[in-house]
This record gives sequence, C-alpha cells and structure tokens, in this order.
Amino acid sequence: MNEPALQYKPLTYRLAGISLFFIQGIVFSTWACRIADVKTKLHLTDADVGSVLFALPMGQLLAMGISGYLVTRFTSRTVIRCFSIFYPAFLLLLASAESLRTLFFSLMLFGMAANLNNISINTQAVDVERIYGRAVLGTFHGVWSLAGFVGGIVSAMLVGFHVGIWAHFTGIVIFAAIAFAITQKFLAPHDFPREVLPSDVGKKPRSVWKPTPFILALGVLALGSMSCEGTMFDWSVIYFRDVLKTDPEVSRAGFVSFMCAMASGRFLSDYVTMKIGSLRLLQISGVVVFFGLMTSVIFPIPSVATIGFLLVGFGVSSVVPTCYRLAGLSRRISSGMAIATVATIGFFGFLAGPPFIGYIADLSSLRVSFACMAFMGLVVTFMAPILRSRVAENN
Repeated sequence: MNEPALQYKPLTYRLAGISLFFIQGIVFSTWACRIADVKTKLHLTDADVGSVLFALPMGQLLAMGISGYLVTRFTSRTVIRCFSIFYPAFLLLLASAESLRTLFFSLMLFGMAANLNNISINTQAVDVERIYGRAVLGTFHGVWSLAGFVGGIVSAMLVGFHVGIWAHFTGIVIFAAIAFAITQKFLAPHDFPREVLPSDVGKKPRSVWKPTPFILALGVLALGSMSCEGTMFDWSVIYFRDVLKTDPEVSRAGFVSFMCAMASGRFLSDYVTMKIGSLRLLQISGVVVFFGLMTSVIFPIPSVATIGFLLVGFGVSSVVPTCYRLAGLSRRISSGMAIATVATIGFFGFLAGPPFIGYIADLSSLRVSFACMAFMGLVVTFMAPILRSRVAENN
C-alpha cells in the first residue's frame, strides 16, 4: 500500500509531536503540583479531595467517544488545531474556583479537554512511529514525563517564592498558546492507513463499541497502571506533607522523583522493548510498581519514600506507551478509535484510583490506601501473558 507523500522530513513531524507532548505534560503537572494548595485554599478534607478528583477522569470519559470519532472523521491534525488550546486555557477556571462545586465543574471541563488532546496527539505519535518504521512512541511519552518533571520543579520554585495559583496558571497558559501557534503548522497531515489482513477482506469494519478481546486486554493493562499513576499525580504531594510531615518546599520531592523516573523509563522503553519484548517488559513493570508503593508504605521516611516513588515511576513508565502502540497497530479499527477504546478503559483507573485513596484514607490512613493501591500494579503482571496469543494477530 502506498503511503501519503510527506510535506516535511520525518524528523520535523517527530519534533512537532514532541512539542505537543511537552505542552500536555507541563499543563497536567502544573495542576497536579497545586492540588495541595487548592485543598488548603478551599479548606477541603481528604474525602472532599477524593470526591472532586472524580471530575477529571469523569470529563475524560465523557469526551472519550467523541474524541475517537473526531480524530477518525477529521484527522488528528485538525482536532489538534481546533481544540488543543482549550486544555491549558481551562487551568484558569481551576484557578478561579471558589467552592467545591465550581472546582468539580472546572475540573470536569479540564478532563474533557485533556482527553481530546490526549487521543489526537497519541494518534499523531503512532503515525510518526509508522513513518519511522521502528519504536519511537516511548520517546513521546518520555517527553510528557520530562515536562511533568519540569513542571514539578517550576511549581516548587514558585511555591517557594510565594507565587499564587492564578499567576502560576496564567503563565503556563501563555507559554502553551505560543508553543501551539508555532507547532501546529508542522503536524503530520494524515492518519496513515494500516495494512489490511487477508482474513479481513469482505468483513464489515468493527464498531468502536465492539472492540476485539486484544483491545480489551490492553485496556485492562492500562487500567492497572493508570490507577497507580493517578495515585502518584493526585496524592504524592499530600502523602509527603500529611503522612511524612515534610515542609511545603520538600513535599514535591516524591512527585518530582516519580516524574523523573517515569521520564527516564519512557526514554529507555523503546530500546528495552526491542531487547526483551513488550510482554516481558509489561510483566516486570507491574512487579516494580508493587515494590515501589510498598516501600513507601512500610518505611514512612522521606528519603526512603522518595526511592519508593522513584520505583513506581520506572514501573509505570512503559505500560501506557506499550498499550497505545499495540492498540495503534490494530488492523480491525482505526488508530484513533483503538487508542480511544484502550484509553477509555484505562482511565477508569484514574476515575477510581485517586478517589479510592481519599475514601480509604478518611476511614483509616493514607498509608493503608497506598498499600491497597500497590496490588493494582500486579494487575499488569498477571494480565500481560493473556496478550501472548494475540499480539501477532492484532485482533
């Protein structure tokens, strides 16, 4: 099958995609690093935080179906150009929230914009990987994590200088708007077609609502990993501040170490995947997540917990990129629909994980909550072998 002609060199498309992932990562980490400050500002309890954190993945889930449709119908490039700026812009709504209700509504809109952005840029990344003819998707996700690390450092510095939430978020919105304006011209113009299996000839295309067992299994793997990611994003700062009793400036250490490890792991994941294979990498990742979380629970000491969060970062680093890569290679449905389906199931982890932490913490303690979440990491280890018979078929 002849692929569409390229307007620019492959490296140009790759750099454009890297810019998009960096913007998305720094926007999300900006919010994550300020959750504790928003909690203090609005005088929220742990249970309140658990409840309001439902809003972000709820918004993502509400937008999931339309995201896959829009990307498939109009291409990821068009969706990025039309809608990506809304994601950073909604930070201003979060900064303006003055009650639990307005924060919930604002966070839901933020989640919807995040999902639309996530599906479109991951579809771009899958297409760039197809152009290169080798694994590069981990690099894109590594840049997202690197941006989270940068966002954590910037947030810690601004907190140290007593910069308010509104000023902080406004600066990020301006930065994102300028970056989008420069990047949008260089996006891949097509969502590249995949090879059609001979067995598919004459068959009706599958609906996004009827995914294959292969896609469903990828979704469950993503769910196990993303529930642990959500825990780190939303509760790591609070864990350090409230359980480990660290100073405000030090309370970001766990989050920063997690993001640094996740970035490093994703940059290495393409190489490791080629050496040991996707399934073995997924199995090892789940075990590392389990031991990382349990280390931070058993030894509630800032230095040891930082190492534990570091392990969690390495553990989760490769899971979502691998799941998205395999979903994007599915020959049964389009890349946008396949990725949206896996992301839909995976984001149930974001939906259930962080609120679960809040409710269990309210009944017992954050340490108990983190211990429970550690076992979600093992879901990845136990589910990975199920894919073995289906990876070659992609069905």
